[in-house]
Amino acid sequence: MGCGWLGKPLALSLIEQGYQIKGSTTSVAKLDEFQEMGISPFLINLDSLTHNILAFLDSEILIVALPSKDLEGFRNLISHIENSSLKKIIFISSTSVYGNSDEMITEETETLPSALTAIEMLFKNSSYFETTIIRFAGLFGYNRKPGNFFKNGRKIPNPDGFVNMIHQDDCIQLIEKVIKKNAWNQIFNGCADTHPTRREFYTKSTLDIELELPDFEENTEIQQKIISNKKSKELLGFEYKYGDLLRLDYNKL
Repeated sequence: MGCGWLGKPLALSLIEQGYQIKGSTTSVAKLDEFQEMGISPFLINLDSLTHNILAFLDSEILIVALPSKDLEGFRNLISHIENSSLKKIIFISSTSVYGNSDEMITEETETLPSALTAIEMLFKNSSYFETTIIRFAGLFGYNRKPGNFFKNGRKIPNPDGFVNMIHQDDCIQLIEKVIKKNAWNQIFNGCADTHPTRREFYTKSTLDIELELPDFEENTEIQQKIISNKKSKELLGFEYKYGDLLRLDYNKL
């Protein structure tokens, strides 16, 4: 559900492995494109679910990869899921649910009150299905180059704070690992192994794509957040392909 920047390449990867995939979009123009890719296409809007949601939910596993924070829309979706045969769900969330901390942030760290954490709870609290939540750090890869994140004179705040990032390929492989390991009713952080400062990371990622050095907001209070990926590695045996953020060539990714 949500065949966008992450969902579409995930769908294609799963199809290559023999899975039958349904994919949702809010764009009529993409329906033929999905069909040609081997994705069974569905036109679905979270804020106005129609009868076709029942056919879409006739599946073994639902992967929810929507950027929406529409709490009522998700509550309505879950009511439909509870009346379907679906029993396993992967909900794609974000490490933005965590606040800043001087301590390493794990899946046990308390989250901030927000629409996203409330949506997570809707899925976690249902007794009709099993949900695994994956909280991804900052997303990059392919057409999302970090060197383009701050352009047109925008200054980068908190230069001495640390980055938490994850490449699209690692996102996809982590989701697939959850499926293959049957790791349900879990929460996983998805994040690269290393955490360079924002100054180090954005300087390298900008120079790699041959743009001018970014400007930083100096003398700002350091805000610290370091996300641990230890659980994903220990419980799933997962290895991050793009784990060392300062050893990558961002022009080639």
